[in-house]
Amino acid sequence: MDKQVYGIHHVTAIAGNAQRNYDFYTRTLGLRLVKKTVNFDDPGTYHFYYGNETGQPGTILTFFPWADVRPGKRGTGQATETGFAVKPGSLDFWVKRLDAANAIYNKPAEKFGQQYLTVLDPDGLKLEITESSNAGDPLPFVGGDIPEAFALRGFHHVTLTLTSMKPTADLLTGVMGYRLEQEHVNRYRFVNDAATYARYVDLVEVPGEGRGQVAGGSVHHVAFRVPDGRSQMELREVIDGLGFQITDQIDRQYFQSLYFREKGGILFEIATDQPGFMVDEPLQTLGQGLKLPAQYEVKRAEIERVLPILSL
Repeated sequence: MDKQVYGIHHVTAIAGNAQRNYDFYTRTLGLRLVKKTVNFDDPGTYHFYYGNETGQPGTILTFFPWADVRPGKRGTGQATETGFAVKPGSLDFWVKRLDAANAIYNKPAEKFGQQYLTVLDPDGLKLEITESSNAGDPLPFVGGDIPEAFALRGFHHVTLTLTSMKPTADLLTGVMGYRLEQEHVNRYRFVNDAATYARYVDLVEVPGEGRGQVAGGSVHHVAFRVPDGRSQMELREVIDGLGFQITDQIDRQYFQSLYFREKGGILFEIATDQPGFMVDEPLQTLGQGLKLPAQYEVKRAEIERVLPILSL
């Protein structure tokens, strides 16, 4: 039985203005909008998926943009940093590009022997761009104006901020195939050896810090990869057996999902690699049309009237 997860599948966050979100992630960061659909639980709201050319698992950052959302608060019980990988020597390019875009960012620094910089998106979501020499990093999307040598190459890591890291660490190592690789002060880096990219999860332990509030500019959940539905359900048995309240399998059209909240309070998802984003549109036109699940097609006209007009 394959109960192993294979790194990060996607990260889902909450945004404000939809056009502003689209402009930042496609025009500033150079990601491809690979799917424009709706929140399956709130079809009056978009669900954007950004990634590399094919929307490969491990490259996908997704957003629910609510125009009037209140700002979130960074703190414990949250995924507080989402890290992308770039090739070594890329950060000078990104400093100049972020300057030109008037983005809020910090100058490059070092973490676990790697150069990185921090940038905030327009809603305050904290991102990191980390120089990675990993030959297995995915090919980036090069349909914009960013040269392939400097473009974002999928996820490098996510950071989870916790009051106590041990329960989450036990879940990562005991169930999800991670091992502790490095630590520095209160930051612990875990690696998934079965993954070829999007391999790292950092746990930051801050006992005295206040609880975060998930809203605008916050990560809603972190999804981890499994190859298929059979592997997913085998893993579900293990997680359920440990006493976690885990959902039944939910069809998200582009993957199958399970959800549960780990003991530090962060919402985890287990997502399948299949069927992927080309199940309802070809590679050449990914992200161009509004795609709706079958249950909402009968309400397409009503939904399109409610959604803000997006200039692609």
